[in-house]
Amino acid sequence: MPFQSQRPKLVLSEQEREELSRLSRSRTEPTARVERAAVLLAYTAGSSISSIARTMGTNRPRVERCIDKALQVGVMTALVDLPRSGRHPKITTEARAWLMDLACQKPKNLGYSYELWTMDLLAQHARKHCQSAGHPSLAKLSRGSASKLLSKSAIRPHKIRYYLERRDPEFEARMAQVLFVYKEVQMLREAGQDVSSMVAILSYDEKPGIQAIANTAPDLPPKPETHPTLSRDYEYVRHGTVSLMAGIDLLDGKVHGQVVDRHRSREFVMFLKILDRAYPATAKIRIVLDNHSAHISKETRQYLATAPNRFEFIFTPKHGSWLNLIEMFFSKMTRTMLRGIRVASKQELKDRIARYLEEVNESPVVFRWKYGLDSISLS
Repeated sequence: MPFQSQRPKLVLSEQEREELSRLSRSRTEPTARVERAAVLLAYTAGSSISSIARTMGTNRPRVERCIDKALQVGVMTALVDLPRSGRHPKITTEARAWLMDLACQKPKNLGYSYELWTMDLLAQHARKHCQSAGHPSLAKLSRGSASKLLSKSAIRPHKIRYYLERRDPEFEARMAQVLFVYKEVQMLREAGQDVSSMVAILSYDEKPGIQAIANTAPDLPPKPETHPTLSRDYEYVRHGTVSLMAGIDLLDGKVHGQVVDRHRSREFVMFLKILDRAYPATAKIRIVLDNHSAHISKETRQYLATAPNRFEFIFTPKHGSWLNLIEMFFSKMTRTMLRGIRVASKQELKDRIARYLEEVNESPVVFRWKYGLDSISLS
């Protein structure tokens, strides 16, 4: 390696000197850039290789490589690592493709009990079968290497992401019908007309499985500077479940509901009778609802036959519950009134839900639908 006296001087422009000075003082630049800038400044100031190495706490070869690179390819280029050819990959392209193909299959189809791959299982299978498949480069494949190879190909066979298949061939048509109703509601509200004697438009659904859970020990209220939150014993007692059948008036926000043990056809008919009593006899009651069997059962249709021209059902498409506005009300109820609820009996749960509906109707909230309405025309 040449001595300091044999190595040419490094000539810096004023701009390069200022930039190196800035970098050498920086606290945000990468450490390697800061150190290399300091090395180059020290060399141009006449310091020896040995003194620069001692000052920087490094070794002579490292300092020499930095200076030689600056002399060969330029000062600013010397601050960064030059591209390298890299080590020749041990795992061939064909072997990687074979591994990706394995990862895209289910382990159970290859004779395992597993439904999903683990990295250990995938690496183990690859090591066992790579020779017979003609890919010996995978003979020492580790769990970590398998994970890195899959990550580069954006494949995660150990994860599940759910999707919803549209099984209703009339999905688009039924969605358009629902959006048509919401568009009509929007226009009626903007017009500000009282149409209660002509039409009532509701969004209806059931919220089943509301649990009646009781404490085995009393809750302890928060205590300043001691217990900041409510304290509750871990044990509890189940008293069964109830279902809330509810319909929200899309024009005025009023919620009609009943709490029942089950939601069969007879309970649905009872709810329809509640709506029938709630609105003028001259009004058409239009209801957006899902395809639950109780909504179109023989018992339900027998009741509807006794009230001709009174009700009109608009069914959401299958797997289209998100189109039903009542779901927003149920979501709010779950996050507020039902959150952490404890009751002594199922009857208490029914009473508290009924009280909640009364509280909501004291200051009704009108839920508005916006998605897709701009594309709907009533003309």
